[in-house]
Amino acid sequence: MSSLIDIFTTHKSDRSFTDQSVEDAVLDRIISAAYHAPTSVNSQQVSLVVTRDAAKRAQISQIAGGQPWIAKAPVFITLVLDMHKSRLAMQAIDREQIAQQSIESIVSGSTDIGIALGSIMAAARAEGLGIVPIGGIRRDPQALISLLDLPQYTFPVAGVVIGHVDQPAHQKPRLPLATFRHEEQYQPAGLEQHIDAYNQQMVQHWKNIGRDDGESWSESVSGYYHKIYFPHVLDALKKQGFGNDK
Repeated sequence: MSSLIDIFTTHKSDRSFTDQSVEDAVLDRIISAAYHAPTSVNSQQVSLVVTRDAAKRAQISQIAGGQPWIAKAPVFITLVLDMHKSRLAMQAIDREQIAQQSIESIVSGSTDIGIALGSIMAAARAEGLGIVPIGGIRRDPQALISLLDLPQYTFPVAGVVIGHVDQPAHQKPRLPLATFRHEEQYQPAGLEQHIDAYNQQMVQHWKNIGRDDGESWSESVSGYYHKIYFPHVLDALKKQGFGNDK
């Protein structure tokens, strides 16, 4: 088994999987890691929907924009921001939940989702499996809500593919550590130079692995962020009972 630090520092998003199944006991251990992860004020506002049915995984693949690894790998887990459970808990003592009306509830819940997602990915890699996190389920959130029969006050924030790796991915270089670690306060000095150097490093990385079509980081990120990346998220959140004006 890999050391914990090695698991985190050698992260790769694998997108090539065999169709070999993941053993139930292994999947149970992976899910247990997320189940025991911390949540804000012990709200336990994370739920997982495990999809192993091939037809459903194919549907999720299309909802996410046609990502074939979702359909190929044997397990897909959707991480759901779940304030349905807490609403029921409050109803049991005749109190009304209003927190879902605030942007804070979305930020807090998404933070807990991120913690759970990190736990799942680390546990899966510790078990010798490959993973790739999927934000593309937010491309058409209403379709996924319908497919998974999610109740009011829930929202699918992210997903993760889990399976046995076929062709291992290459680990991408990162921006210089100085753009990530700031001592005492944010340090903007030199960011432009660091980004320029990283752009060149990324282009060379793609060439090193045989891809002449590889983009710089500036080009890559602008392909997503020059527009509203997933424009249907706000409407779907509102339909699910969440607000953003408090």
